Amino acid sequence: MKFKALSKLHTAVAAGLLSMSCLPLAFAGQSGDEAVDQAELKAREVWRETMHQISAPSEGCFHASYPSTQWEEVKCAPAPGYRSALHRPASSEQTVGNGYDYVAQTPSGRLITQAIGNFPSVKGVTSEKSVGVPAFGDGGILGKNEYTLQVNTNFYNSAACDGYTYCLAWQQYVLSTNTPVSLTSNKLTGNTEVFIEYWLINYGVDNGFDICPAGFLDGGPDGEGPGDDCVQNTAATVVADGQIPITNLASLKLSGSAKSGGTDAATATYDTEAYTATVKDSYTDISSGWTQAEFNVLGNAGGSEAEFNTGSSVTVKVKLVDGTTTAPTCVSPSDYDGTTGETNNLKLGSCSTTGGSSTYIEFTEKH
Repeated sequence: MKFKALSKLHTAVAAGLLSMSCLPLAFAGQSGDEAVDQAELKAREVWRETMHQISAPSEGCFHASYPSTQWEEVKCAPAPGYRSALHRPASSEQTVGNGYDYVAQTPSGRLITQAIGNFPSVKGVTSEKSVGVPAFGDGGILGKNEYTLQVNTNFYNSAACDGYTYCLAWQQYVLSTNTPVSLTSNKLTGNTEVFIEYWLINYGVDNGFDICPAGFLDGGPDGEGPGDDCVQNTAATVVADGQIPITNLASLKLSGSAKSGGTDAATATYDTEAYTATVKDSYTDISSGWTQAEFNVLGNAGGSEAEFNTGSSVTVKVKLVDGTTTAPTCVSPSDYDGTTGETNNLKLGSCSTTGGSSTYIEFTEKH
């Protein structure tokens, strides 16, 4: 990011943090300590929102701590051996996900440059475990506090498909509470990590050889088309040593961004810390056709399901940045526009949309 643009963002942050000094007046009926606490909480929220707007300076892994808005490069963890699942025909065992989800749709003619997901309200959540689903061969990383947050793009025949008609680019921005150390090992890192999983689905014409372009692994024949599924993960940025408990869900925010000719970034904020991992947009060229965004809390890889305790209730917010103030559209779950195969056991409620300075959809789900 150019210094001038970065300075504007830093100025905006400073103004936002400075405005917090006026907040105690707004809490005149509270004790001094309580008013300061409220002001501090608001300042931290302003900081977290800002960190999702500031681009990392290059490819790699980066970290920032409140109140600094400067990304500092950190050592990357190896690209995890995580594999999400493509959605399949719906099963009665799956409630949210596997194509059945509210999706935020941009106004006609607009492209998403960033989607930010969080949970404004989390009630009654005391436990979660990732469980296998027969339709996906009971795969995934199973057990307590095994879950992912995912921001997912739509499928799109981009320039990265190199002219192959049936090829589809797809990108997932993932926060996972546990990942395999590699594709050939069952050993798990035990850490919460943020990274991007990027795909060229049904690429080329399968001839029994590795046909995927540089930067991808060949996942083998697509099964529904003539090509192979090409996929790879970025190196991961470690968010926490250990698994973030599901009871801390409301403290997490995940965003995905895509910049034509630049880098795409998966960014996670957690309390007073921010983490990001980036990759060249040219691998998928998803920036040229990103029109829908899916966000939710789901099982941990392999088509698994995040199973919440009875009484759980969650509000999901998906904010879009597309250069307009027009409200996005809530795409109905019946249209199966969600793209990931992972699910949760919650039931979808109603969805609303908001335009203006902040454009987003918001919906509820509960056990």
